[in-house]
Amino acid sequence: MGGKCPHRRVKKRRLANKSARRAKFLVKGDDAVYEDLQKPEDERKPLPIDEDLPGMGQFYCLHCDRYFANISIRDEHFQTKRHKKRVKQMQGPAPHTQLDAELAAGMGMPDNGPKLQDTIFSMSF
Repeated sequence: MGGKCPHRRVKKRRLANKSARRAKFLVKGDDAVYEDLQKPEDERKPLPIDEDLPGMGQFYCLHCDRYFANISIRDEHFQTKRHKKRVKQMQGPAPHTQLDAELAAGMGMPDNGPKLQDTIFSMSF
């Protein structure tokens, strides 16, 4: 006879699961990745072995901040549209930083213009 649709509960559960999975794979911000890319090659450290990461943490995409299970999967990732778009984005101008956001909100150092000469005004009545 009527009543609630049985699919509503399932849909809500799916959305909650999706947001939980999305939070599981947090990536670095654009500004942190940009800073890592600006370092010279000899300054970058070799990847440490970490059992909690896919592929023991040895197969890493610096632009996308992702780890892969093996080298063939990583090489396939290099051919994807998402990776190519990310590389192009990181080659452009520097992304916004927290300092830029604070200056835009008026929280930075005040800019009072050029310093004027000290003049003493004497008032005589």
